[in-house]
Amino acid sequence: MENVSSKFKLSSTGKQADRSRTGFWLVVLGAALWGADPLFRIILLREHITPTQIVLLEHIIIALFVAPVLWKHRSEIKGLKLRHIGALLFLSWGGSAIATILFTLGLTHGDLNAVLLLQKLQPIFAILMARMLLKEQLPKQFGWMLMVALAGTYLLTFGFTFPFGHVNDFVKVGSLLSLAAAALWGGSTVMGRLMVGKMEYATVTSLRFILALPLLIGITINQGDPWQFPTAAGPLAAVSINLLGQALLPGLLSLLVYYKGLTTTKASVATLAELSFPMVGVLMNWLIAGEVVTIAQLCGFMLIWSVLFIISRRSADAS
Repeated sequence: MENVSSKFKLSSTGKQADRSRTGFWLVVLGAALWGADPLFRIILLREHITPTQIVLLEHIIIALFVAPVLWKHRSEIKGLKLRHIGALLFLSWGGSAIATILFTLGLTHGDLNAVLLLQKLQPIFAILMARMLLKEQLPKQFGWMLMVALAGTYLLTFGFTFPFGHVNDFVKVGSLLSLAAAALWGGSTVMGRLMVGKMEYATVTSLRFILALPLLIGITINQGDPWQFPTAAGPLAAVSINLLGQALLPGLLSLLVYYKGLTTTKASVATLAELSFPMVGVLMNWLIAGEVVTIAQLCGFMLIWSVLFIISRRSADAS
């Protein structure tokens, strides 16, 4: 009987490790899909659509797809406690609406490199909140691995050079907007981890977008900016296809994959998995903009993926 019990425990532990490892790489994949997001946004901004209008249209399109999912799982909304409602509002208003507007607006101001670098601070905010709110224990040598991963993102963004001639160049409108977005998205990782422990990941994804709509509509009306869509059939079709692609690929699909992975992944570990985003950004620049990958970027790529691999193994072993 003892042998049978031991074998059962080993089998159960193995399955948990496999789920943990799979969940980790699903988070990596979901975050990697975000790498296409800036490309869509920059194209839309060139059509003189405002950041708030872009985010509102994106959420309307996604809401049409996820509304049936929310209706099917509506029973999960019953019995939510105050902290769950607060987490959902943080996810939808902070992480989905305000943070996306801030990031889109940041793309139009100042040094793009500064905006990108500040986004890499998301792990700092997420780890701090995970410790405070979820009481998560970090893997051994987590601090060193975080530093290596951040060093990798720095190399991907700036190479072997120091990008700023003066400190004041760093503190600009675009940088501050990006910093605020990083804080909100880092916190959203923690809130998402809290909610996927309460309800299905598809329900969390649906609520994230649908609950953000009233706030986005209010902000758009308050700003009063005119809608400037192309009038010719060709440009209008191109903008429409671009909006649909942005909403469904780096928007809906990425979050469905991301929250599925988050069900078996700690928030503090998931936030490092999200660093797959800059690597996809580099690949997109190479394939679309023709920017050749440098030695520094290759080094950054290897540093980040080495950390992701180690974290994945340790996360599975800990499970």
